[in-house]
Amino acid sequence: MPNPDALEFQSLLAAAHALADRAGAVILPHFRTPQAIDHKGGDLFDPVTAADRNAESAIREGLAEAYPSHGILGEEFGARVGETDYCWVIDPIDGTRSFILGLPLWGTLIGLTRAGVPLLGLMDQPFTGERFWSGENESFFRLNGTTKTIRSRACENLGQALLATTSTDVFTADEQRRFAALTNAVRLRRFGGDCYNYCLLAMGHIDLVAEAGLQSFDILPLIPIVERAGGVVSTWEGGDPRAGGRILAAGDRRLHAAAVEVLSG
Repeated sequence: MPNPDALEFQSLLAAAHALADRAGAVILPHFRTPQAIDHKGGDLFDPVTAADRNAESAIREGLAEAYPSHGILGEEFGARVGETDYCWVIDPIDGTRSFILGLPLWGTLIGLTRAGVPLLGLMDQPFTGERFWSGENESFFRLNGTTKTIRSRACENLGQALLATTSTDVFTADEQRRFAALTNAVRLRRFGGDCYNYCLLAMGHIDLVAEAGLQSFDILPLIPIVERAGGVVSTWEGGDPRAGGRILAAGDRRLHAAAVEVLSG
């Protein structure tokens, strides 16, 4: 007999794929076109566009049709408390700064938690046609109709590690100091990438991602993708990453332990 939990997981995963398709159809007409850009506020420029808002609206409409009793946490329109243990976590365009610059280093993040525990995650880049997602025990990548299993790579030593971060603009002085110590220990550091960095780590191209100032919707959908590819996600101190904040992802547990030792100060 089929496993009911497995059947339910596949149904929920199929819904996540359908939601990503819906969001991509809304976003793509806006990409690399003239558009109004609003600032959400704060000292650091925090852009939002019609593409962000309309994509999240499209996802929420899809969820209202398919799972009206589920909760939702989205970047643009906040939280809706559900009637079950399930909560969908949405970042319609993770990497809006790249989006408004015409750089294809952004993606739609769709995650699902059950009783607060990440159940599945998906990252879709509709312009390049790339999609990453977590299965029950593995993570996958699809391009041009071809799907393959992905795995993070072994890298035990910081001296051989390739490190990525989106930006240090949001770092405090103390975070800058800690990050500099990690930078000095690794082989290579690169900036930019947002959600792409975590997916490329799951794919075995990046060894470490270290960021600060993240919200829960920035990281929750990515946790299952990284973990089921063999990686680790935590705070800089090695704690629970689900609330965001200072986030560290590593493709190798030994490397993760070494990075935590540096970043925890």
